[in-house]
Amino acid sequence: MEWYWILLALFGSILFLMFAGLPVGIAFIAVNTVAAFFIFGRFGDFDTRVQSAIGQHVDNAFGNMAIFAIVPIPMFLLMGELFFHTGLANRMFNAVEKLMGRVPARLSYVTVAGGTAFATLSGSSMGSTALLGTLMVPEMTKRGYKKSMSIGPILGTGGLAMLIPPSALAVLLGTLAEIDIGRLLIAGVVPGLLLAVFYAILIFVRATLDPEAAPSYDVEAVPVSQRILLFLLDVLPMISIIGFVIGLIMGGVATPSEAAAYGSVGVILLAVLYYFIVPLLRGDFRRAWAFGPHFAVAMWKSLWGAGRVTAIALMILFGSSLFSNVLAASGSSAALIQWVAGFDVSPYVMLLMMFGILLLLGMFMDQLAMMLLTVPIFFPIVQGLDFGLAPEVKLIWFAVIMLLAMEISFTTPPFGLLLFVMQGVAPPGTRFGEICLAALPFMGCALLLTMLIVIFPDLAVWLPWLGG
Repeated sequence: MEWYWILLALFGSILFLMFAGLPVGIAFIAVNTVAAFFIFGRFGDFDTRVQSAIGQHVDNAFGNMAIFAIVPIPMFLLMGELFFHTGLANRMFNAVEKLMGRVPARLSYVTVAGGTAFATLSGSSMGSTALLGTLMVPEMTKRGYKKSMSIGPILGTGGLAMLIPPSALAVLLGTLAEIDIGRLLIAGVVPGLLLAVFYAILIFVRATLDPEAAPSYDVEAVPVSQRILLFLLDVLPMISIIGFVIGLIMGGVATPSEAAAYGSVGVILLAVLYYFIVPLLRGDFRRAWAFGPHFAVAMWKSLWGAGRVTAIALMILFGSSLFSNVLAASGSSAALIQWVAGFDVSPYVMLLMMFGILLLLGMFMDQLAMMLLTVPIFFPIVQGLDFGLAPEVKLIWFAVIMLLAMEISFTTPPFGLLLFVMQGVAPPGTRFGEICLAALPFMGCALLLTMLIVIFPDLAVWLPWLGG
C-alpha cells in the first residue's frame, strides 16, 4: 500500500473515532493497535500476529512512558491544584485588585496581572480560565463592563498557561518531540510576559477609545503602607515560588522534575504559613486548628485533579509512542518528509503552512490530540529546514511557535475548549457568539507575537541559552 493511503487511513480512523465521542487516548491506542497488527504482525497465524502487535505496544510504549522527563507533569499540576484549592489564588487576586487602585478598566488589568501570575503557578489553561471566569466576570458584569473587556482578557490570559512555566503542556510537547524540556520551559518566559504586556496595551487602547466599555467607579483608597503590606504578604510570596522554580532550572541546580517538586512543596509550606502558623502566632487557635481538615480536603482535591490529568497524559504518551513507530515502520513518515522536502518553497512558507494546519485542527480537536497528530510529522520536517538557527535552537524555537499556535487554537471558534469553559462560567444569557467575538482581539495579539518571534527568534531562544 502506498504511504499516503496509510496516512489517510490512520488519520481518518483517528478523527472518526474522536468525532464519535471516543476519548483521544483510547482512539489513538485502538487505531494504532490495529495498524500494528498489520504492520508488525505480518507472519504467522492470527494469535501470533496479535501477540506481535501487543508486544510492540509493550516494548515501545511503556519504555517511552517510564522516563524521568515526564515527572514535571504531575508535579506542576499538583502545584496549581494546591494553589487553587488552598485559597492562595483568591488571596492573590484580592491583593492585586486593591493594588490597582482607581486605574480605568482596573478589573480588566487585574484579570491580566492576576491571571498571568496564576497561569505560572497552575500550568492549566482551562483551570485558569475557569477560576478567572468565576471570580471576575460577575463583578465586571455588575460594574457594566462590556463582554470584550470582561470575557476577552480572561480568554487571552487563560492561554498564557501554555507558555509561561511551569506548563504541563510544554513538558508533554518536549517529551513527545524529544527536546530539552528545561530549555523549552525557560523559552516560554519572555514570549509569555510579552503577550501579557500586549494584552494590557490592548485594554488601555480600548478603554481610551471607548470609556463605556469599562465604566469607572469609586473605590476605597488604600493607603501606601497597606499597599506595600499587601504586596509583601499576598503577592511577593507567590512570585517568589515562580522565580524559585525558574531559577533552579536556569541555574542548573535542579532538573525540571526536581524544580517542579520543590514548587509543590513551596505552595504547601506557604499554605501552612498563612493558615496555621500565622493564626497560631496571633492567638487565633480556633482558626489554626481548623486548618487541618481544610488542608486535608484541599490536598485530596489537588491529588485527585492532578492524578486525573496525569493519567490522561500517560495514556496519550502511550498512544503517541506507537503512532510514531507505526509511521516509521510503514515508511509513511520518511516518505512524507521526502515529499515535503520536494516542494520548491521557502522554509517560512512551510512554517506558515504548518501553523495554518494547527489553527485548523484547533477548530475541531483539543491540544493533546493536535500534538499527537502533528509532532511526529512536523518536527522531522522542521529539522530539515534551514532557518539560520542551530539544530537544537531551531527545535526549541519551533516548539514555542507551536505552543502559541495551540494557545490561539484554544479560543478558535467554533470548538476552542476555552470558549466552552467560559460559556460554562459566564453569566446567564451570555451568547456563545459574544464569547467568540470577545476572544478575537486577544487572538490577534497572539498572532502578532508569533510573527515577531518568527522575525526575531531571540525573543524565544535568548533566555534558554543565557550563559551558554
